[in-house]
Amino acid sequence: MMHHDASAVPPPIEVAGDWTPFSPFPELTAGESFVSGGPSTHRLRVAYFRRSGDSHLVGRAWFGPETQGPPGHAHGGAVSAVMDEALGAAAWADGHHVVVARLSVDFRAMVPLGTDATFETWVERVDGRKVHTRGRLLAADGQLLAEGQALCVVLGSDHLEKFATARAAKSARPRRR
Repeated sequence: MMHHDASAVPPPIEVAGDWTPFSPFPELTAGESFVSGGPSTHRLRVAYFRRSGDSHLVGRAWFGPETQGPPGHAHGGAVSAVMDEALGAAAWADGHHVVVARLSVDFRAMVPLGTDATFETWVERVDGRKVHTRGRLLAADGQLLAEGQALCVVLGSDHLEKFATARAAKSARPRRR
């Protein structure tokens, strides 16, 4: 696996020709990721896309120097945060407004700081209010870094209204720099 300069800023987002930018949580975040930092972050950067030809949600996750756990590598919590959001996002992308109720992440390789990984998530099955998702995180060379699955539960309309109200209040506040 290629090692990257851990002090680097996020590289430009490279996407395949059949990827279209996508916002999985428009009702909640105005197009932003929950776990991603801004464009000049030194923590995490996550970007989502729809791939033509299938129902999988794909994206890029960059692990900056502020995600460090073991020396020179991303903390498992940072990898789990990306998997948590991406697995839930797969359900949202399919029209299921959910929260993750159970998350299982299998770490297959340590993630060097500065890694710009690709992820792919999808809905495996739906059982009433339960939405089961799966996904994987891959290095640029195709090495499997992590794979996971989530049990998501569809939110009631009262929760969605509370989230929308909180989002509106947040967007009305001036941003700190």
